[in-house]
Amino acid sequence: MAEVLSKGSLFKPELVKDLINKVEGKSSIAKLSQQKPIPFNGTEQFTFTMDSEIDIVAENGKKGHGGISLDSVKIIPIKIEYGARVSDEFMFASEETKLNILEAFNEGFANKLAKGIDLMAIHGINPRTGQASDIIGNNCFEKKVTQNVDYVESDPDLNVEVAVGMVQGSGGSVTGLAMAPAFSSALSQMKVNGVKQFPELAWGANPASIKGLNCDVNQTIANGGKNRAIVGDFAGKFKWGYAKRIPMEIIKYGDPDGTGKDLKNYNQVYLRAEAYLGWGIMVPEHFAIIKAKEE
Repeated sequence: MAEVLSKGSLFKPELVKDLINKVEGKSSIAKLSQQKPIPFNGTEQFTFTMDSEIDIVAENGKKGHGGISLDSVKIIPIKIEYGARVSDEFMFASEETKLNILEAFNEGFANKLAKGIDLMAIHGINPRTGQASDIIGNNCFEKKVTQNVDYVESDPDLNVEVAVGMVQGSGGSVTGLAMAPAFSSALSQMKVNGVKQFPELAWGANPASIKGLNCDVNQTIANGGKNRAIVGDFAGKFKWGYAKRIPMEIIKYGDPDGTGKDLKNYNQVYLRAEAYLGWGIMVPEHFAIIKAKEE
């Protein structure tokens, strides 16, 4: 892994305004839910449960009390960043070349951010270290969602049906299916009387929906672990968004990455992209995880 990017080996970088669009195109979590801006200091999302059904009231009749339950989930943004050193020849390059460099860097950052959102929100880990993050704590699918389905490779369709039943049995709706490639592959191979049941998943395809259900196939779902798929109300019961974005910063002085190497002394500049984002699983019971059995 190269620690310093020299001008001769630059990947095409650029500062673009559609960072969020790129993220939504590559993150399963972002693709199946909707991003909404959140305050820098966080926000509190409320969920209401009506305890009774609506009541018919006769003319001049008495109105009864239905009852209501109120719960809330706090969404606090956390700061993430990505930076890299480049040769200070970047500063003397033409404006067109600089723009190309910044565009490519920003696009690369969007890809890392998309993957990072999934790793953080699903697994609760720091994407760089792969270790559990104290900052994230229990705010992730693996710790909050307790409804699990044992993965059966020979009948993944049944796994989905069982997961859907769990979510609906908890009063939830199913709006999305996030799958690991292994699960998608198992579905694509399912046959009844010699006829493939999910031909749209053949050859590693990633359709936008299956049987009318929004879906996405992504390596981040399993990330080397037991998860095979997540089923639930991504559209209504998962919230995420940016509180603040600093798309790009060009640092000319000092030692911003703590390597002990002064930028000026090594004829380098430092490119850094940052974002503040938060998420919340509003109702964990409205999700179910299909997992491989422990060996």
